[in-house]
Amino acid sequence: MTEMYRWYLWGTRKIGHYRWFAVLMKHVGTPADRALIRGSRGRLSISGPQLPTMLLTTRGRKSGKDRTVPLHYVRDGENLVAACENFGLETASSWPKNLLAHPTARVEIGGRNATYVGRPASAAEIDRNMPRLVTMWPAHDTYLERSGFRQVFVFEPAAQ
Repeated sequence: MTEMYRWYLWGTRKIGHYRWFAVLMKHVGTPADRALIRGSRGRLSISGPQLPTMLLTTRGRKSGKDRTVPLHYVRDGENLVAACENFGLETASSWPKNLLAHPTARVEIGGRNATYVGRPASAAEIDRNMPRLVTMWPAHDTYLERSGFRQVFVFEPAAQ
């Protein structure tokens, strides 16, 4: 890891706690990151290579259209685990609602797509994985403080 990238990662983790960053990422950063990840086949992301980022595509619960969001995740065996606090904003993110309505989702990591089934994490899974998610992206706890809610999901590979 280059020294310049270390500074970038440190700075990104620091500014992740600010509300202006949350609003900017929600409206500008998320679409830009989605395009960057897709265009580079997973080699590039706004948050850089040290923060594992997947593209999650769910089916809209109302529209039925595909909806794709970049999410940081950790691995738990074969499963992937991600948390949603919607950057600590007042309105809830739609991907958890979509996932609850239609649990089968497409996950893209490193330019490769796979089908997963998403479900809310158990208390034991949250206890085991949330500390790693917070270590990776410390603003998770700031977002929880601001919004008052957190949803943690486990993505299990779908049977082929």
